[in-house]
Amino acid sequence: MSKAPNIPAVLPSDTNPLSFMSTSIDAVINWGRSNSMWPFPFATACCAIEFMSLMSARYDFARFGTEFMRFTPRQSDLLLVMGTVTYKQAPVLRRIYEQMASPRWVIAAGACASTGGFYDCYCTVPGIDQIIPVDVYIAGCPPRPEAYIEAAMQLQAKIKDESFMTDRLARLRDRGEDLPA
Repeated sequence: MSKAPNIPAVLPSDTNPLSFMSTSIDAVINWGRSNSMWPFPFATACCAIEFMSLMSARYDFARFGTEFMRFTPRQSDLLLVMGTVTYKQAPVLRRIYEQMASPRWVIAAGACASTGGFYDCYCTVPGIDQIIPVDVYIAGCPPRPEAYIEAAMQLQAKIKDESFMTDRLARLRDRGEDLPA
């Protein structure tokens, strides 16, 4: 005869001090956003090869909430730009950024995406921050997988400091509305 598992008695909700939780809307939304980033890889050069190793079991980038790579901008909120971007690619990169779900974040990986790299020619964009806003820069040529992990952790910290309610109020005021009392 098997013994029943030792399950503690649950007190009614009005007497149980652990039956509720107090937090802010910003904390809940930012926790969800920071732990469920859906990346879109925009890979043009050797940085992408290092990024491929990041999805292996050794580095396990999925533990940061980036489990599924999305190859459509409408289903992603994190743009990973890896490699050299030319002026001919710049309008395409801008269009991809504009089609992404809002709020959206950008990581510039490697020297080429951050500053143009060692290319000093007329066709290379000297940093993608001239085209789209960048949240986190990754140094290196090519950057190591550990650098991608550090960038993801920095981006998570940045997302957790954002204020959803303040941004919402600003958008409403821009439209001439106000929050109901």
